[in-house]
Amino acid sequence: MESYIKSIRSMVGDTFIMLNATSVVIVNEKNQVLLQKRSDNHLWGLPGGLLELDESIEEAAIREVKEETNLDVRLTKFIGVFINPCMTWRVTDKAKVFAFSFAAEVLSGELRVNDEESLEFRYFDYDDLPQIHAQDNIDSIQAYFQNKFHLVEGKSYE
Repeated sequence: MESYIKSIRSMVGDTFIMLNATSVVIVNEKNQVLLQKRSDNHLWGLPGGLLELDESIEEAAIREVKEETNLDVRLTKFIGVFINPCMTWRVTDKAKVFAFSFAAEVLSGELRVNDEESLEFRYFDYDDLPQIHAQDNIDSIQAYFQNKFHLVEGKSYE
């Protein structure tokens, strides 16, 4: 099945659109956050990505982490919805992105780079973060470390 974004782009070309995405904050035992160095812009960001039509937000978050990192995770908290007013892929593919951000714990798997999307993974201290590629990722990380979590319709992930 063709991905949702490819289907939309085949209809609208590079017209500015709105998209839904996920981002996932994973921290290790040292309270460092896992970031991926993206292959498209060589900047750092959280694991996550765009939703497909046939999945829930939670399913997308778990799928994207698995695809990008090879880790199986359990979502533990909903952090919030954060907006990237203009995310750019390639040179002309632009969208306003609404990112649903979660905290997660690793259940299994060994961290492995997906060559299509990532150059490397590394854990960083909150006070020593590299340049982050997207505003929604910055906001998600800040909310996590400031302990500002939100519930959706009373749903708890604990």
